[in-house]
Amino acid sequence: MPDKVRVEVEGRHLDLTNLDKVLYPQVGYTKGEVIDYYTRIAPVLLPHLAGRPLTRIRYPNGVDGNSFFEKNAPAGTPDWVRTVRLPVPGSSRGRETIDFIVVEELATLVWLANLAALELHTPQWRVAADGSPLNPDLLVIDLDPGPPATLADCYEVALLVRDRLAADGLEPAAKTSGRKGMQLTAELSGEETADEISAYVKDVAEELARLRPDLIVARMARQLRPGKVFIDWSQNNAFKTTVAPFSLRAGALPTVSAPLTWDEVAEGTLTIADLTPSVVLDRVTAGS
Repeated sequence: MPDKVRVEVEGRHLDLTNLDKVLYPQVGYTKGEVIDYYTRIAPVLLPHLAGRPLTRIRYPNGVDGNSFFEKNAPAGTPDWVRTVRLPVPGSSRGRETIDFIVVEELATLVWLANLAALELHTPQWRVAADGSPLNPDLLVIDLDPGPPATLADCYEVALLVRDRLAADGLEPAAKTSGRKGMQLTAELSGEETADEISAYVKDVAEELARLRPDLIVARMARQLRPGKVFIDWSQNNAFKTTVAPFSLRAGALPTVSAPLTWDEVAEGTLTIADLTPSVVLDRVTAGS
């Protein structure tokens, strides 16, 4: 395969490079396959990215090589890629603002995949047309199992969280993290601030931890987590991000942060390794 291939994506011209480079050595999954996955999953992925400043985790030498978080638009960003300039208090590089990328078209997604941006992470809020931040439109709850607890324990906790949120009129959706746990999200009206949402989710986490102290912990202390599922309410902080639905994850195997039905959560048999890119594409085609 040539080192560089010129393609047209919805009217945008892109140079794709090193398509046969292996990014997941254990299974020989290449950059070309990563680009193919993101191209084919785009119809269901793009709505989750639209309007959200994107943080990428790039693996230019594959998952066994060095990786880096990237928030700022890199040098050479095409002029047709949407960017928004936002303040970043406490930046590790001392920046006052960062030019974030906002993915709203297939060409931008393909361009990022060509840069080996395997993981796509977003905040729980969007920006307005003028680039100004809006209040969160999502609530997120991260379920993190402390070994020997597993994804199966997360499924049990997820059902408890679902019922608790439903009591307040919320309709949560479930997905795997693509690593070891899972996340629940619920759509919001956009009236509450990130601090208000964090406080609410913390209250829910602490209530459920009192109800099931054998299974759930709501405090971040590592020594409390073994054998339990940590309900991480802190992901609702305005400056934190969560892996996007349908994003790849950079483990030994190519897995996906995959949306689940509540019937699948109740059944509790799917594993992280089951939800590979090809399986997730088939699920989307089948309407799962």
